Amino acid sequence: MENTKIVIGYLIYLPIVITLTIYVSKALFKNGRLFMIDIFKGNEGIALATNKLFEIGFYLINIGFALYIMKLYYHSNDLSYQTLMEMLSMKIGGFTIYLGLMLFLNLFLFFRGRRKSKQSLRTPITTQLYKKEQ
Repeated sequence: MENTKIVIGYLIYLPIVITLTIYVSKALFKNGRLFMIDIFKGNEGIALATNKLFEIGFYLINIGFALYIMKLYYHSNDLSYQTLMEMLSMKIGGFTIYLGLMLFLNLFLFFRGRRKSKQSLRTPITTQLYKKEQ
């Protein structure tokens, strides 16, 4: 009976974490598109291609991590539905926190790229040439 409950837990866990990952990814990379265009100084082709590659990487990392932490542990011989729900809430809650951290990491990278792009516009050409020669 415990194995059936664990399978039920997996059938609840997987759609939730995959849906969360897709939702966060779509929101992040839809809005991140503008940052990428700005970072690549209006070159929309390379900006959109880079944004798409980041999106695919985001999916791979986060869905991979969700699968990696999927195992549900229980210590007693009698696994109740209450215990199953508590385990799922810990697992999904932990993944949600992790996903939020990944979101903020990506935002940090977008802002950092934008700042570097703006700095390179302000740097005089002679300084850029001098740095390349060294």
